[in-house]
Amino acid sequence: MGTNPRVRPVGVRVLSDDWYVLRKATFDFRGRDGQWTRQEREAYDRGNGAVILLGDAQAGTILLTRQFRWPAYENGHPDGMLIEAPAGLLDGDDPAAAIRREAEEETGVRVGAVEALFEVYMSPGSVTERLHFFAAPYSSSQRDTSAGGGRADEGEEIEVLELALTDALAMVARGEIADAKTIMLLQWAERHGLPR
Repeated sequence: MGTNPRVRPVGVRVLSDDWYVLRKATFDFRGRDGQWTRQEREAYDRGNGAVILLGDAQAGTILLTRQFRWPAYENGHPDGMLIEAPAGLLDGDDPAAAIRREAEEETGVRVGAVEALFEVYMSPGSVTERLHFFAAPYSSSQRDTSAGGGRADEGEEIEVLELALTDALAMVARGEIADAKTIMLLQWAERHGLPR
């Protein structure tokens, strides 16, 4: 927990502890006028995660995934099949180790060195997760097309997509890629180039 002198924690109550944890925090907050007010906020804690852009600079391609996402489907996505960069929770690993594990599970690519790009709170009004962004090169020779696809024991059924970076950026413009973390990585690649 932070050290903000304008915040005095009062208590935290667990509302749900099923797939992830939903907590309701009560705290006192001192406004700019010096007055203290009692406030309550709910926060969904799913743990921290990592995401990676796998790019082949020579071919101008990237590897993305497509899988069903119930929350997007429930909120109006036509079929719930989101196109995303490989990602996952840290599950106790350091971020670099976790993203190498996730990249191999999802795409079949065994990633070596990764470049740490930045860390982001994706939805800080309601979710505690801090997401670590990475980039790494891949080549077709590294890709085991019989591997990847996610973990069946976690209910994952992941399709691997190899796309030209230019095509992926066009898909963002058309609304076909609507995942925030993926869009951020594609824009990073457009600005900095694919990892080498």
